[in-house]
Amino acid sequence: MRQQKHLCGIIRRSALLLLSTAAIAFPAEIISHCVWLYFRFSLSYRDIEEMMSVRGITLTYETIRTWCLKFGQTYANNLRRRRPRPGDRWHLDEVFTTINGRIHYLWRAVDQEGDVLDILVQSRRNKKAAKKFTRRAAEGPAICAAGDHHRSVQKLQRGEG
Repeated sequence: MRQQKHLCGIIRRSALLLLSTAAIAFPAEIISHCVWLYFRFSLSYRDIEEMMSVRGITLTYETIRTWCLKFGQTYANNLRRRRPRPGDRWHLDEVFTTINGRIHYLWRAVDQEGDVLDILVQSRRNKKAAKKFTRRAAEGPAICAAGDHHRSVQKLQRGEG
């Protein structure tokens, strides 16, 4: 709820900036709620139109589409900016898992908080792909390679496979 209120303020400010000369038929709260519903729950424009009509607000799906095109990037930028940042230390997990009766290799880069930074699933061990995955995980924002203690990482760094 708090996130929605913050989003409402952002969209309200951008609505005033973008639509200051045009006649606004709907309050910023309605616009922000429709944009939030579309991006948060992956609903269709017609689903949102129906939900709003149940609440007594008559609008078309085309109006909702226009709002999402105008204010969607602002919403996405806000979510990206407030996304939790990964820790400065991470390690590499290798897990053997069965998918449809076949063994697959699941590689995960996990930070010190236990948040998964990246995932790679392979049907067989692939040294080149594992090296690429390790490099990509190490190049992430605010991440240093503190996962060197893992045996698989040490083998990859030595060139063994």
